[in-house]
Amino acid sequence: MVMSWLLAAPIASAQSSDRKNFQMGSISSDGTIRDKSGTQVGKIESNGTIRDRSNSQIGKIESDGTIRNKSNSQIGKVASDGVVRDRSNSQIGKVESDGTVRDRSNSRIGSASSSIKKEWIAVAYFFFKDL
Repeated sequence: MVMSWLLAAPIASAQSSDRKNFQMGSISSDGTIRDKSGTQVGKIESNGTIRDRSNSQIGKIESDGTIRNKSNSQIGKVASDGVVRDRSNSQIGKVESDGTVRDRSNSRIGSASSSIKKEWIAVAYFFFKDL
C-alpha cells in the first residue's frame, strides 16, 4: 500500500494527500517521519542516514540518489528529475518539482511540500516500509 504524507515545516505545515485525500503521516523539514497518530516512526538525517523508531540505522540515501538498506544493498534510486526506480532499475514512480507524487502509470498518488527533498519524499512513499 502506498502511503501519503502530511509534510510539515517547523512552524507552518502544508497538508499533502493521496488521491482520496487521506492523511497517513507526516515528514518534517528536519526529516522526522510520523504516522497519522503523530508517533515518530523514523527519521532521515541531513547526511542521508535513515533511522527507524528505535533510532537504529535502517538505510542510507547517497548523494547521487541511490537508496540502500541496512545491509548496504541498493533498493532504489531517485534521479535528479525525480524519477524513482527500484532495485531492478524499473521505474516505480516520480516525484515532481511541485511535490506531486506519481506511480508507474503516471497516476497521481499523493502530494508533498516542494520544500522537502525529493529523495526524502520517495523514501517515505516508495521505500520506508521496505527498509
